[in-house]
Amino acid sequence: MLMQAQRESYETKDVKSDISITNERRALIDGLNRDLAGEYQAVLMYTHYSAKLTGPYRRELRALFQAEIADEQGHAQFLADKIAALGGEPSTKPREVPNADHAKQMLQHALTTEKQAIADYVERIAEAEAFGDIGLKVSLENMVADETRHKEEIERILADGWDDFSFKQAQEEDRWKDEGGQG
Repeated sequence: MLMQAQRESYETKDVKSDISITNERRALIDGLNRDLAGEYQAVLMYTHYSAKLTGPYRRELRALFQAEIADEQGHAQFLADKIAALGGEPSTKPREVPNADHAKQMLQHALTTEKQAIADYVERIAEAEAFGDIGLKVSLENMVADETRHKEEIERILADGWDDFSFKQAQEEDRWKDEGGQG
């Protein structure tokens, strides 16, 4: 009888019509929705920043930001699917994207966002384990690994010598290449 009740609660499609939803499930769904909002934020942030980039390393940073978009979209899709499977309504609202006008500022915001995602997922892993959803726990651990790689890449870019670089010279070289010049 208990197994039947558990199975039925997993099959619930609409939380509003399920009066038997547990507080533990509701907390997990709410947390996953906060994570989903963070992934939406990351997709928007990386898209926005890749379009606004100017100056030194523009091409390299644009490629980095655009590569992150696909990873973050995959995370968002997984979270939305899981929320729906748990009987919740996936969020459609992103966290706010911080404004940035310079590449270094964009990277610093991206680093903060990646660190926040790691912290959020570590919290969600504990909730998934307490809820008894080992598959979710493992998937979240894999997402932590992805976000950690993103964080470490950004940290390496921001490390040693960023401020010592001649930005004016690099910007001029970058503009020359953009206008079809040799270089």
